[in-house]
Amino acid sequence: MADSSAQINALIVDADDPERLAAFWSELLGRPIVGRMGPYVWLRRENGLGLGFQRTDESRTGKNRMHFDITAPDPAAEQQRVESLGGRRLEQYADGGFLVMADPEGNEFCVIPEGPFELDDEGRASYLD
Repeated sequence: MADSSAQINALIVDADDPERLAAFWSELLGRPIVGRMGPYVWLRRENGLGLGFQRTDESRTGKNRMHFDITAPDPAAEQQRVESLGGRRLEQYADGGFLVMADPEGNEFCVIPEGPFELDDEGRASYLD
């Protein structure tokens, strides 16, 4: 494969209310809101990666085609923290063994343990057992 100088600069999440969504993710990730420009609200850049929230008039429909995986030393405790910030657990994914959560606008993300964990042949995690 040829070398490329292209890199991911930022991840942008469409939002009905970018201020509210940015506040949720700011608290969850410990990244303060650092800027606002036009329809965008930005969290502090970390490890070279920006995270922004863009106001859009289009409603979210269906399952995310891409999602975040966040790590936590204790996923069960992190679930409680996510819920206290306005997120919720998505029970329909419980059979997969992953802790799948949704932010206040329904964007899906997983909470996974720090360090390695096992997957079965179907790709189901067993860290929540």
